[in-house]
Amino acid sequence: MTTVVEDGVRKAVEGLRRARPTTARDFYSLLATRAFTARGFYLNLGYWKTAQTIDQACEALAELVAETAAMGHQDDVVDVGFGFADQDILWMRRFRPRRIIGLNVTPSQVRLGRNRVRRLGLADRIDLREGSATAMPLPEASCDVVTAEECAFHFDTRERFFTEAFRVLRPGGRLVLADVIRATPEANPLRRPLQRINWASFTKVFAVPQANAECRDDYAAKLWEAGFGDVQVTSVRDQVFPGWHTALADDPALLGRLPLAARVPYRFLLGLDWNTVYGAFDYVLAAARKPG
Repeated sequence: MTTVVEDGVRKAVEGLRRARPTTARDFYSLLATRAFTARGFYLNLGYWKTAQTIDQACEALAELVAETAAMGHQDDVVDVGFGFADQDILWMRRFRPRRIIGLNVTPSQVRLGRNRVRRLGLADRIDLREGSATAMPLPEASCDVVTAEECAFHFDTRERFFTEAFRVLRPGGRLVLADVIRATPEANPLRRPLQRINWASFTKVFAVPQANAECRDDYAAKLWEAGFGDVQVTSVRDQVFPGWHTALADDPALLGRLPLAARVPYRFLLGLDWNTVYGAFDYVLAAARKPG
């Protein structure tokens, strides 16, 4: 049975491999304005604890990140990898931080995000810039919160991002990420080859550096090594992957919004249970604080 599943997964990801871009910037430029949600331009898998639709789930993930960061009126926030700024707009409306600076390496997303923010009259409080997560064009100790919502697996490397986040945070500042990481190897040795295949395909398709293959314990250790305290890396995979997988099967419109290179393999993968499809992955909510 394992061999049959492995063969199926290999075939399902082959189309993605052929079409894969070389960098995260290439990947998101290729997506253009294609989004998962019917409203807005969210590009995350969503948090499905109570959500019934992809729109609700994507907003719920943004709210979870803000609530974990205790985002509030006095905070200067740096949001790295902001996509089209959907979460920044939501945060400004619902949590009302003093200011949000967004950094993104994809010029087309920066342009569209700026236009959206300007039309909503929020340009004086949401400042979207082209810039790297691993070399932030920001001074030391200049913000209270750093966030990265489902994008840090792209960073070259995640460890360098942790160092930069520590640098730009003020003492007592908070770092919060929603992140896809590598799952702990299966206890069943027959399932480990499938995990390896899935993870290798993910890194090739989605421009994930090999250095970003941490499991949960290593992830936490790197946050401690960067200088952070109060480190918590909590798995929320059961509130992410099953809901996303079910929504793709039940909502033809959502499946239709995926890029063609992903849509074709997913039609096969939806016939498998979610834990087989996502067995190589964990999804974590990571939080840490700069001492002081």
